[in-house]
Formats: sequence, structure tokens, C-alpha cells
Amino acid sequence: MRREELADVAAFLTVAKERSFTRAAAKLGTSQSALSHTIRRLEEQLGLRLLTRTTRSVSPTDAGERLLKGLGPRFEEIEAELAALGELRDKPAGTIRITAGEHAADTILLPALERVLLDYPDIKIEIIVNYGFVDIAAEGFDAGVRLGEQVARDMIALRIGPDMRMAVVGAPAYLENRPAPLSPQDLTSHSCINLRLPTYGGLYAWEFEKDGHELKVRVEGQLVFNTLALRLNAALAGLGLAYMPENVVLPYVEEGRLVRLLEEWCEPFSGYHLYYPGRRQSSPAFAVVVEALRYRG
Repeated sequence: MRREELADVAAFLTVAKERSFTRAAAKLGTSQSALSHTIRRLEEQLGLRLLTRTTRSVSPTDAGERLLKGLGPRFEEIEAELAALGELRDKPAGTIRITAGEHAADTILLPALERVLLDYPDIKIEIIVNYGFVDIAAEGFDAGVRLGEQVARDMIALRIGPDMRMAVVGAPAYLENRPAPLSPQDLTSHSCINLRLPTYGGLYAWEFEKDGHELKVRVEGQLVFNTLALRLNAALAGLGLAYMPENVVLPYVEEGRLVRLLEEWCEPFSGYHLYYPGRRQSSPAFAVVVEALRYRG
């Protein structure tokens, strides 16, 4: 049976159920004359009269009644399945891929998305730790996380975390026989634990600011890492000074295992933002993730 014949049968079933061309036409969004023409065409193709028409009512003939009882339930099943597909389309489901640095993934993404995983079992989240600036469209990511000042202007940026501060720290054992640095320039005479970032093509220069005066210092030391955890462990072991996010080291400072240095040179700066292309068509799953990550202060 051709597609147009199926449409004609569906039109007949509507008329037979409604027992009225007027109500059926309104339900189908067509005119009474067009609907009447459709039914006549179906009757001619079948060689059977399907409806008995009077000035006041419409009722199925024996052939029409058989068609109504035989095909009516099957068309209802088809409509139910199509409706179910529509619900599936709108149901938050699928995999959301996000690229982020180690600190953002651990302190922002995982805590915020824990509730999403519990409430939406059909959503899967893939977080790839990467310190470089990733072309999220080319690499197949839905979004990325970077500091607000690092997000490209052609991207939509959503704040997902508070302002941040960095901290220079060292273990008491390291500082025992060394003078504490009084200015960022004094770091050049210390053994510092360096961070290598692929985006910068080399070692990361430690950034400082005080009273509007910005300063970058390239430090030296025996150790270079590309992860936060290793830098923290090395600092705790007394192997050098480290430049770390404040919230990571504060518990160790409070315990006395680390000493904070140059605090007046570490001013707050814009925190983490989720970024994604403005032309991206938002899926229900992506919308759920975005809302879960939105920073509300």
C-alpha cells in the first residue's frame, strides 16, 4: 500500500470514529470537501462503500465497520509508538563530552554533575583532562572549561565557579635553612616546582599582581610536572616551592604542613567558565548539564 493510501485509510478511521465529517475535518486540519473527496477516492480504490451518509449523521457500512475494527487498533499502536519516539527525543539522554583542566574537573565539574548522574540515568558524561586550548568542535567536544579571561570571544561563556586565587607554598622543611621570599623576584633564588603547559609551549610563568601592578616570573627548579597532584606532593615533601590554586593548599596550610608565601601578591581573578559555540544546537541533555554547572554565587 502506498503512503497516500495509508493517509486515506487514516482519514477514514477518523471520520468513522467521530461519526462526523465536520469534527473529523477539524481534527485533521483540513476542509470538509477535501476530506469527502479523500473518502470517495478510497471507496473507489477498494470498490466498496465504507460510509453511509445522511443529512444528520455518518456511520460505517459493514465493510467500513470491518475496516474500523481491523485497522483502527493498529493505527492507534502506530500513533502510540510515534508519540513515544517524541518523548524519547525530548528526554535528556546521550553523551556530553567536556574538556577541562585537572583542577576544574576535580573541584567544579565532578561535584556539580554528581546530581545529574543520579537524576538522569540516560545521560553519560565524559570529562577529558587537557591543559591546552582545545578546538572543541574539531575534537568532538560539546564544551570546554577554562578561566574566564582565556575564553575566546566567539564562544558563549557561562560562569561555573567563583573568583579564584593562587598561592605560593612551601613545606617548613624546605624553608628551614632558606630565607622566605619577600617579593616575586626573590623566587629566582629558590628551587621551584614548575608546570609545563602545552598551550604555552614551555614552562608556565608564575603570575602575580599587587595594587594594579602585574608581574610574571619564570622560576627555576629541579622538578617539572604537568599535573596538580604531583606538584602538591612534591611541595609537601619539601622538594621546592609550588604555585597552586588556593583552595587546594589551604587545608595543608591550616595543618601546618605547608607555609603560605607572597599572599599580598596573589589577588583574586576570574574563575572557571564553561564555553561552547554560539551556533551549537542545544540537546535536552546538554541543557541539563549547563543548568547544573551554572554558578549561582
